Amino acid sequence: MLENHLLQIAYLIGSVTFIIGLKMLSKPESARKGNMVAAVGMFIAIFATIFLYQTEDGSHLKNYLWIFGGIAIGTVLGTFSAKKVKMTDMPQMVSLFNGMGGACAAIISIIEMQHYLHNHSGESLLNLQVITIILGMLIGSVSFMGSMIAYGKLDGKIKDRSLPGQKFITVGLLLGLLAFTVVFLLQDPAQAPTFMYILLACAALYGVVFVMPIGGADMPVVISLLNSFTGVAAACGGFLYNNSVMLTGGILVGAAGTLLTILMCNAMNRSLANVVFGAFGGGNAAAISGGAEGGTIKEITVSDSAINMSYSKKVIIVPGYGLAVAQAQHTCHELEKQLEEKGVEVKYAIHPVAGRMPGHMNVLLAEADVSYDKLLEMDAANDEFDTTDIVLILGANDVVNPAAKNNPASPIYGMPILEVERAKNIIVNKRSMNKGYAGIENELFFSNKTRMLFGDAKSVLQQLVTEVKAN
Repeated sequence: MLENHLLQIAYLIGSVTFIIGLKMLSKPESARKGNMVAAVGMFIAIFATIFLYQTEDGSHLKNYLWIFGGIAIGTVLGTFSAKKVKMTDMPQMVSLFNGMGGACAAIISIIEMQHYLHNHSGESLLNLQVITIILGMLIGSVSFMGSMIAYGKLDGKIKDRSLPGQKFITVGLLLGLLAFTVVFLLQDPAQAPTFMYILLACAALYGVVFVMPIGGADMPVVISLLNSFTGVAAACGGFLYNNSVMLTGGILVGAAGTLLTILMCNAMNRSLANVVFGAFGGGNAAAISGGAEGGTIKEITVSDSAINMSYSKKVIIVPGYGLAVAQAQHTCHELEKQLEEKGVEVKYAIHPVAGRMPGHMNVLLAEADVSYDKLLEMDAANDEFDTTDIVLILGANDVVNPAAKNNPASPIYGMPILEVERAKNIIVNKRSMNKGYAGIENELFFSNKTRMLFGDAKSVLQQLVTEVKAN
């Protein structure tokens, strides 16, 4: 009895730390500590389960070799992967880790279904316990396969592919999956094992079909949505085991992922259904060109860029995926410091869906120790562009494309953007004139205010630092 009370106290501590940790994640300056607080809570919950949990017959867990062997292998692999991953590969790692969570939830459900069929032979499957198991298995499977496809797409191993009538296929598979689930719950328990694996295969197929056609600027939303799926699947496991800490963690992840997905959809002025059943990059010729046909680009040298920024009052830097690819965040921070030494006010404008995952640019700049109070969210940045002398765009494309405001034919029309065109001057650093991740032309590049500074972001920033020092 005492051990059970201690276990519940440990679970309560773990649940509270999850809530506190999530709250701390809402602010950049406390996010790292929030992660550690939640990690400590998880550590307490895991070891309390290992040593205090009792089965129905009153015995404790015995397979310590398997348990601690798995913990050791997972710890080594996770630590090594997290320390070695490049910032450009962080979205892939998020997708991979999220997929592992979905896989775990699905495996737990499969094992529990086997136990249920063994211990309740001949009984009806239409009950809350079986429904919870099935939900965990289906949602976990969709999350796992969807995350693996997302990983492959982000890593360039899988291309976006849409089948003819993709929307109808996706909806049809979902309805078929739901119908087959009902059939499973109503059929003869003797046939349940075969039906279970067929249902599992259908869920995995839906995960593939669901994510495969989605690409472009929608990928951060998909990652967030899949993360919420994993949370819901974990919550099903917590409900199944009457495990409060697992239930709390799953609910928090599911709710946070869902809210983040909705916020990101609002940031793009699109519905979730439009993200799931549509994709950027299509459309007519006017949409692809962004209305920029016949325009000309104007280049600027590194020396002229450095002089202009050195004698400015305010410079706002817009980071994008190109900055992450070049691993140039530290050099960017050095440029910021050099400009501030000359009396220039420097800030950063962050778009909610910049990069390849939620918060990608915030994490990138935090790695370079950029002060959090210099990071401006989209609305705050837009209020300051009118008084900005120079906007320096580093690898960002779609999030600064004016076509979102003035070209109804554009696939991104209606998406809130960083309104950099309101600044007095714009310098855009890109490796080439290739289209952005959404696959459409950016008419900003042809503006009279814009000057293109071609080259690798890290090399260009290093040259800018040298030139600014010399002026």
